[in-house]
Amino acid sequence: MRIALLHSRIRIEERLLIDALTSRNIDHDVIDLREQTFDIHEPGRWTDYDAAIDRCISQTHALAATRVIERFGVPTINPASVIEACGDKLTTSLLLARDGVPTPRVRVALDEAAALAAIEHIGYPCVLKPTTGSWGRLLARINDRDAAEAIIEHKSTLGSVAHSVFYVQEYVDKPQRDLRVFVVGTQAICGISRQSDHWITNTARGGRAGALTITRDIADISARAARSVAGESGGLLAIDLLECPRRGLLVSEINHTMEFRNSIEPTGVDIPGRMIDWVIERARAGAEAAAGVSA
Repeated sequence: MRIALLHSRIRIEERLLIDALTSRNIDHDVIDLREQTFDIHEPGRWTDYDAAIDRCISQTHALAATRVIERFGVPTINPASVIEACGDKLTTSLLLARDGVPTPRVRVALDEAAALAAIEHIGYPCVLKPTTGSWGRLLARINDRDAAEAIIEHKSTLGSVAHSVFYVQEYVDKPQRDLRVFVVGTQAICGISRQSDHWITNTARGGRAGALTITRDIADISARAARSVAGESGGLLAIDLLECPRRGLLVSEINHTMEFRNSIEPTGVDIPGRMIDWVIERARAGAEAAAGVSA
């Protein structure tokens, strides 16, 4: 078996995944996508791999690479379809709503006046987010009409693609924390609570991580969310949950290239090891299926 680990920068997470591959005696290559060119007509060495793990920071680069590698018949984890589903908050919300997975109410607008109407329909306070992005960047809690008008004007004036769609989400009055659940396949293997005095609780913004007990309800909603974006087999995902005092657990976002360095110690779970074990299982299943077809 041979595994490719695709990256654009080696962070602690990638080093831990490489260590897990090494400790399991799995042949692997660590490939910087910035140095690659792809001939879409000739797969070349790519068919030497039983699977490729996407750990690229750039969603655009990850999508391009996984699409090409999948075209050559190599399973990618996560595949391009999952990167697309999780990398765009609107797509994630649509899939969750389609499958009846509890999630915050969302309204979408494409024009300034329509955006203000969407905000007032959701009600104050509400949250305005870009449809792409991570680490809690460019989020705004809008408390009144004056703030809504100012932020809409700013986004329109900035004029970038990231600001061209107004994604308005209800504000959930959570108990100064949110929950991040790490899912391998469709199994919630562990989780953390991210606590902060600020309404944005991302650890990248100073949120404090603590161990989370995986209850039956948490495991169930996480599995349902994983299936919504990745199908019955699920994927390697981090599910962000909000605790709504009225509606219970809600899926806020789903991350397809999850960071986990700060979650290993509080949870006591070998997250990279569990990830690699699942990759190996998927690669073996794919090889057996291919052998069956050729026979």
